[in-house]
Amino acid sequence: MPKIKTSRAAAKRFKRTSSGKIKRRKAFASHIMAKKSPKRKRSLRSAGLIDRSDKPRIDKMLPY
Repeated sequence: MPKIKTSRAAAKRFKRTSSGKIKRRKAFASHIMAKKSPKRKRSLRSAGLIDRSDKPRIDKMLPY
């Protein structure tokens, strides 16, 4: 069997943690920041985790 190719698009967007969870960057943090509250902007800086329902799809895209 040939090796499975990693989706390069997914590899640039997601990182696997040591416990196997998948980290992601939060949306809505790139522009139009003036109208967002400082608390909201601070929370957007930190990484989030993907939803449990998305894990099987992303696991397929990041096999290694």
